[in-house]
Order: sequence, then C-alpha cells, then structure tokens
Amino acid sequence: MKTFLSSILLSAAIAGSAIAQPLTSKQIDTLTERTLKAFDVPGIAVCVIKDGKVIHSKGYGVRSLNTKKPVDEHTLFGIASNSKAFTAAALGILVDEGKLKWDDKVRQYIPEFMLYDPYVTEQFTVRDLLTHRSGLGLGAGDLMLFPSPSDFTLKDVIYNLRYLKPVSSFRTQYDYDNNMYVLAGEIVARVSGMSWDAFVEKKIMKKLGMSSSAGSYARLKDHSNEIDGHAPVNSKVQVVDRDTMSLGHSAGGIYSSISDLSKWVSYLLSDDTAKKVMSEEVKEEMFTPQTIIPVHGKSPYNTHFAAYGLGFFVSDVKGYKQLSHTGGLEGMVTQITMIPELGLGIIVLTNQQEGGAFSAITNQLKDSYLGITGTDRVKEYSARRGNAVDEAKAITDKVWKTVEEQKNAGNMKAYIGGYDDKWFGGVRIFEQHGKMRFESQHSKKLRGELFYYKANTCVVKWDDRSMDADAFATFELDEKGEVTGMKMKAISPLTDFSFDFQDLDFVKK
Repeated sequence: MKTFLSSILLSAAIAGSAIAQPLTSKQIDTLTERTLKAFDVPGIAVCVIKDGKVIHSKGYGVRSLNTKKPVDEHTLFGIASNSKAFTAAALGILVDEGKLKWDDKVRQYIPEFMLYDPYVTEQFTVRDLLTHRSGLGLGAGDLMLFPSPSDFTLKDVIYNLRYLKPVSSFRTQYDYDNNMYVLAGEIVARVSGMSWDAFVEKKIMKKLGMSSSAGSYARLKDHSNEIDGHAPVNSKVQVVDRDTMSLGHSAGGIYSSISDLSKWVSYLLSDDTAKKVMSEEVKEEMFTPQTIIPVHGKSPYNTHFAAYGLGFFVSDVKGYKQLSHTGGLEGMVTQITMIPELGLGIIVLTNQQEGGAFSAITNQLKDSYLGITGTDRVKEYSARRGNAVDEAKAITDKVWKTVEEQKNAGNMKAYIGGYDDKWFGGVRIFEQHGKMRFESQHSKKLRGELFYYKANTCVVKWDDRSMDADAFATFELDEKGEVTGMKMKAISPLTDFSFDFQDLDFVKK
C-alpha cells in the first residue's frame, strides 16, 4: 500500500511538473518586446521572483521618448496605488508597536474627521480606511488629488469629505477610494510623529535595502535613472507632464524600481521575521479578505471569490490564493502579483497609461506557472483594448458630430458666471476671444473650451489632450428659465474613474 501510494504521488509530481512550464528569460524577453509594440509602450520593467530568488529582472525599451535612454532594473517608476500596501504595512507596524489597533476609531486620531452621515463618522475605523467600504462611490473626491497639480491641501481633503454623499450603506459594498488612504497616511504621521514618507522610508524601505526608492518623487535622492510618463495625445504617444502628487503620497506616491520592489515582494512572500519589519500576524491580516468584491461571468482562472484585504486584492486562481494590486498615475501604470503557495511574485512597471500591457505580461507569466497552455495574452488583451477604444470612439465621435452640427445653435452666454461645489470649490465660465471657456479654481489642468451640444447641455474639451476626460456640462434652470446650477459627467467610457465629475453639484453664484 505504501509503495503504491508513493507511486501515485510520484506520478502526480511528474505530471504536475510537465504541465507547469515556466517561461524562460528568453521567452520573457520575447513576450515583453511584443507587448511594447502591441500596446505602444515606450518602456517596461519586469521582475519574476520564485521560491525566494529573483530569477528574472530586466528593463525593456526606453525611459523617455525624449531622451531615448534605456530602461534597466534600477530605473525608477511611479508605482501609484501599489503604494497602498506600504500604507497598510505602516499602520501594521504601529499595531505591532502597540500604538494603535486596527479597529480604533478614526476620530481618536483625527478628531476633525467627518463624513456625510454622523453615525458613519463615529463608527469609522482605521481598518475601514484601508478596505474601500466607506459607502462613498468609486473614486469619490479624487478630483481633489487628480489630475496634478492642484492647490488642495490635506486640510481641505479632510474637511471636504463631509460633503460627499454616499451611494451605499456603510460596510455593505466595495467601491475603490483613494481619499481614505490619504487619511490613513495622516494617522501614520500623527501617531508616529514623522511624515508618512519618512516613516515608510525608515521603517520599511531602509530595513529591506530599498536604497533607491522614496515615498514621493520630490524625496528621490537621484533623478538620473527615472522614467517620463507617456500617453496618447491626438492618437500619438508622447511624453506628458509628470504627476508630481503634492498630496496623497500614502495613496500612490512611491517611486521605486523592480530591483528595489523585488526586495519588498520577496519579503512579503517569505515567513522571514529576521528583518523585523512587521509581524507575521500583521502580514496575515493584510492578506485576509476584508471587503467582498462580486465576481461575475466566467474566469480563465476559475476565480470564484474576490475581496480586498489591507492594501491588496485577494482572489482564488486555479485553487491558489492570489494577492495583487495595480496602480496608475498620469503616464504610467504598474502591477504587482503574488501567489504565495507557489512562491511566485511578478512585478511589471510601465511608462504609458495602458493597463493591457501589464495584464498581458503578468497573465502570460502566471499561465506558465499554473500550467495553462495555448494562450496568447498579448493578442487577447490587445484585441480587447482595440474593441474598447473603437466603442469609445464611436460614442465620442457621435457627440462631436452633434457639436459640429449645432455650432451655430444655442446661446451659451446665459451660462457665463461663477459656480461653486461644496467639496471641489469654484469654477467659472467666461468668454475669451469669442470662445466660451471653462476654468477650475483649484485644479490647474481642468481648463478647456465649452461647446454647445443639446438643449441645456454643453461639452467641455480640455486643453490638455493627454486627458481622455472630456465631459458633459448640463445646466439646471429654475421656473423662470434662469441658470441655477450645473452637473457634469464624463463622455468616454474609458475615462479614468478618478475624474469623478458625477460627484459634482455646482450652484451658480
């Protein structure tokens, strides 16, 4: 019996090893080069960690279309929302030190914290800040952070949250929220006595040997090997303004390289406590589902369950637990993926705001470790992206065709004046050189030309064409036909959710 069982186990092991055929470094080179071309991305860095060892770490393409200097494993990228795991870890370190608890109330540390619902305000915990279950809508209030630059302060963000109306009951629904991570960083600062940036650099990066990384772009010690962000502008990819992120580093400010991030991911995948960054209990809490995320449709990885932990998405893929996160800033997007039971970590950093690129590389690598054959993720995601772009173009083309047909109709001068939203502040609509203009008081990039569309609705075309975020502006009238307010929403379905125009409710001054 023992011999028979051993034979079965050996056969299973041989079969398993035959099925799983991890990509070689040469195959990863080919995969990434195809991805660069398919998604028109100037530069990508890829790192693969397996069983505690870095088995592939390499840069591809160029850091910038302006300089044409090559990407390597030490090239610095903005990792955007992959910073959130560092914020969760920072709070976890304070938990380890006995300085706070996950379920302490936020107002214990930020007394001025206030949300729309008084009950939610009083019950909101540190854990709630990290788990996207506030009841606020997707990206609510992000226009205070994005696009950069703006002159909103941390004090403004904390104060203005009280004006954002919930879209669901507290703790009942997942909706991604950057501003709560901003507050999480502020708790780190108030409890530790040092800035979030300094705390993360000292307590995490320094201990792990992440010597080139920093909590924000401004804190980088060496700018000689960093990327520029890129985005399509009038259908041609080019360098765009850097997102300097003067506010909200704890939600997405870190700059790092695959060389440095491999140390972070290797540490998270290990059970090594010798570095004394945080306890295994804290790490396990980060990896534990906190907020359920609905899973719909058929998944190529037989995913049945998904959730958000603390700084990571948690899901099942082919029977394994997967931890992952993505990040996006203007001109750059990133992804970190871990499957702890396989000892597998994948890091993909890019300098173009095209998420299909990191998905194609990550999932093709993942397929090879999970024994999934016959896939071509570059082709699949490229086709999917092409279809999405075509659908979005059909929508926007129809809008602009209507604008062209209506160019001599409508009297937009009635809309001239100042408008105020409780959390976003003021905008003004004015005439300049015979054209109608829209201008935000606080967000410097939200400036553009106003065109008549239909009835009491206009379209705002932003001056900065790297932002795929043109918006409808619908004016509200009273019984006398006089303008009393304005609401907005994005035109293209591809507009990033952080352009949360739908949360604005302007009143004419």
